[in-house]
Amino acid sequence: MNKHINNLLYLITGVFIGGFGFWVFQKKDSNIIQNEQITALPWQPKSIERDLPKGEEGLEIKYGFRLITETSEYIGPLAKDEKMRFAGNNLSCENCHLNGGRKVGAGSFVGVANRFPQFRGRENKNGTLEERINGCMERSMNGRVMKKSSDEMQAIIAYMTWLSDDVPPEQEELYKGYISIPIPEYKAEPIIGKKLYENNCLECHQKDGSGHKIPGDTFSGYIYPPIGGEDSYNDGAGMNRVLTAAAFIKSNMPLGATHYAPKLTDEESYHIAAYINTLERPSKPNKEADFPDITLKPVSTPYGPWADEFAAEQHKFGPFLPIIAYYKKKYDIIKKK
Repeated sequence: MNKHINNLLYLITGVFIGGFGFWVFQKKDSNIIQNEQITALPWQPKSIERDLPKGEEGLEIKYGFRLITETSEYIGPLAKDEKMRFAGNNLSCENCHLNGGRKVGAGSFVGVANRFPQFRGRENKNGTLEERINGCMERSMNGRVMKKSSDEMQAIIAYMTWLSDDVPPEQEELYKGYISIPIPEYKAEPIIGKKLYENNCLECHQKDGSGHKIPGDTFSGYIYPPIGGEDSYNDGAGMNRVLTAAAFIKSNMPLGATHYAPKLTDEESYHIAAYINTLERPSKPNKEADFPDITLKPVSTPYGPWADEFAAEQHKFGPFLPIIAYYKKKYDIIKKK
């Protein structure tokens, strides 16, 4: 009798343990599935390695990617064919549009093709994406325009369009341009910025801003790009405006910083931008023709003419809020940069 009772107890215990173990396994397995789903949820821009289409379309997109990331070798001073040297410096588009134009807060190309044609005050007209690219060629790249029908222009357009396809609206807004920082009430101080630059930027960009060259007997490009000097962007580039440069610096510098995990404060970024834009750089011809309606010129544009009587130094370093208030009162124009 006791033997039967013991066997029955063993059976009940085994069923309970087995059932509990199955429930635990199922629970654990369910958690794994849920975790995998959670991991897969965040949206990511398209990747050349992962998502490139096959055939001619893929080849054109990949060429556009190469032009963005290896600009100097393909259409800059390092190009073998002199006729292909449209960029006047050895920067790459990727130096401002980080990670191939796929990084938040770094002038991303994600969604950019969906925003053109677009009105631009600098030309005072609706412009195409091709015209916007050529604006960068003349300013950030300190070079000359490409034909809109050229293979190179069309490849860049193909790459940007590919990155802009099927982008959720909230992601397109997130990836748009540089993420602004609040405009401070005080002036940006290059003297303060110089000390901050020496502590945070000098190791990569050098004391004079000339960048860190790839080692070798002959010049083959930069590990870290120049931000001053003759091989940098010219004084007509957007990055030569303190408010634009500060927004870029805050989300991206020093190396490893992101919009979500910055390494500098707003104030530090602001002062560093002021110092960087005291460095010598090429002069863009005919800047005076920019912004035919000069009331549309950004308040931090460091070159005239302006539709106000504020000093050139204040337009370059601030404080900008009094200028913004002036345009609102006199012209009923709300300035954000």
